[in-house]
Amino acid sequence: MRAFTLKDLSAKLGAELIGDPNLSISGVNTLEEASYSDASFLANPRYTEAMKKSNAGVICIAPGMPLPEGKNFFITTDPSRTFQQIAEILIPTGVSGFSGIHPSAVIHETAVIGPNVSIGPHAVIDRDAKIGANTRIGPNVSIGFEVEIGENCQLHPNCVVRERCRLGNGVILQPGAIIGSCGFGYTPDKMGRHIKLEQIGIVILEDDVEIGANTTIDRSRFKATIIRKGSKIDNLVQIAHNVEVGEHNVIAAQTGIAGSAKTGKYVMLGGQVGIVGHVELDDQVLVATRGGVSKSLKSGKYRGSPAIPITEFHRQEVHVRKLEEYVERIKELENKLQNHCG
Repeated sequence: MRAFTLKDLSAKLGAELIGDPNLSISGVNTLEEASYSDASFLANPRYTEAMKKSNAGVICIAPGMPLPEGKNFFITTDPSRTFQQIAEILIPTGVSGFSGIHPSAVIHETAVIGPNVSIGPHAVIDRDAKIGANTRIGPNVSIGFEVEIGENCQLHPNCVVRERCRLGNGVILQPGAIIGSCGFGYTPDKMGRHIKLEQIGIVILEDDVEIGANTTIDRSRFKATIIRKGSKIDNLVQIAHNVEVGEHNVIAAQTGIAGSAKTGKYVMLGGQVGIVGHVELDDQVLVATRGGVSKSLKSGKYRGSPAIPITEFHRQEVHVRKLEEYVERIKELENKLQNHCG
């Protein structure tokens, strides 16, 4: 941990300071748990009361928000990002104790390793693989034959990149990510037994893609499963063969996308979303948590299973909550009708 005055932090962040410039900050914490030596942030108005009660030494806050007296503030258009910058300034990230190429790594003689690449213990790199400059390969990573990995990538421990797959520059694979596993494809024979269809395509991860821990991306049957540049995929996500994920998508944990589905740019999928195969999502589609996508969607916000426009979903939810009331009213009307007819 390091310490900086608010004046120094303000200069580093380019944020407007309201309060005591000489106060020293050495940590970061939540509004509820922060002490006077900690920085915190308010990114959601629902936590305004917690902000008023907070002991934080400085709070990152958006312009136009009411500022209680007796507190210090950094005024910034993105309080969450500013808070993250403070954390990165105060808390050094550190580096692995294993630098360079560890002697236990197994590297085929035909592999091409760029400058300043680090390869951790027990990693395996197969024939004709290419690793770009400044890329870091963690312990127990397996890289198949003819794989191409760009510059400035980070492959954390126990990742697998199977044969011929391609990773662009700045790609991050969290621990246990599997790139290029076989797609789930079988055909029945005359006896009804399932005969495996060989998946001979590849996976392409474009620049600045991040894949979460234990997420699996299947290779295509013939061509390529593609994750376009800038997309971020959470832990425990399953992406099937021939899927194309568009640029700058955000996909939360436990989502599953079936074969040959396609998403546009800036799509957001909440946790546990399920998408059937061969559908397309336009640019800027948002599907809320546990949404079930059974057909192609135009740009907009969706919720439910099957997914419907979110405003329609909310109207239906209002009616569902009143079902018991509706049942009682129907019974009452039926009784009145019987008494009137009787």
